[in-house]
Amino acid sequence: MSITTLTLEQIHAVIGGELLLNNPAHKTISQLLTDSRKVVNTESSLFFAIKGDNHDGHDFIAELLHSGVYNFVIGNKEAWKVQFIGNAIIVADPLLAMQQLAEWHRNHFQIPVIGITGSNGKTVIKEWLYQLLREDKNIVRSPKSYNSQIGVPLSVWQITDEHDLGIFEAGISRPGEMQHLEKIIHPSIGIFTNIGAAHDENFKSYDEKVAEKIILFKNCKTLLFCRDYPEIFAAMNALPSGITLFSWSRKVKADLQVARITKRDNDTEIQGIYKNRFIEITIPFSDEASIENAIHCWAMLLLMEYSNEVIAARMELLT
Repeated sequence: MSITTLTLEQIHAVIGGELLLNNPAHKTISQLLTDSRKVVNTESSLFFAIKGDNHDGHDFIAELLHSGVYNFVIGNKEAWKVQFIGNAIIVADPLLAMQQLAEWHRNHFQIPVIGITGSNGKTVIKEWLYQLLREDKNIVRSPKSYNSQIGVPLSVWQITDEHDLGIFEAGISRPGEMQHLEKIIHPSIGIFTNIGAAHDENFKSYDEKVAEKIILFKNCKTLLFCRDYPEIFAAMNALPSGITLFSWSRKVKADLQVARITKRDNDTEIQGIYKNRFIEITIPFSDEASIENAIHCWAMLLLMEYSNEVIAARMELLT
């Protein structure tokens, strides 16, 4: 994923490890690959042999070599002994190496980046922001729901000089994961959607889960959130003092005060108060999840200083 082109030596300089250059004629990389079933361009792919809970990427090296993939990042030198036609970088942890490469790539771009996390709504909000902003921005975004330890680096690798806005989602399932995703996404604007029961079994409490998720925003300039989740609001105390907070609420005082929600058969009218002015939008949905996701998007476009007239016209077209 991406049109960034690097040589294997350049990648080795970023991620370290031991370089085995057996085939110097085939060492130019533009695609990062973690799934042997998703090879698009064999010669330009770099396969990271990641060991997961159910599969070990090292088991697919021979198959990929046979299909025309020449370049690999591996963590098991024993898996390489019988391979002579390909190139490899041997590292301690191929997943960490891919994350380091994506972080290095991200640091070459100064575009605004929106980072989204929370228990629900990440993918919908990302896609709706894309729909709402694509008329004005050249946007790079997470494909599908690429928000994991593997999905985030693959997403961020897509950034090129043509883009002027990034929108990436980050999901975690256990403590210690968000610090890696924060370095890769490095958002300038954050959206904390909500907090729910997803992955509760891996955390001691809601507070621990919120504290882990909020790490994504520690270097943001601005953080947007719903004031109606007390655990999220309480966690704001852990953030650096220089971050601007932008809130919306249906219950208490906030930057965007949602005043009335009127559901109809095929749409919902949402009224609010922003900067002491009455404003409203209509969305072509009536379920609670869509209403909350739409208000997050509404708040983001207000934060980006779009007029409510423009926002309202685009909200009606959401799909």
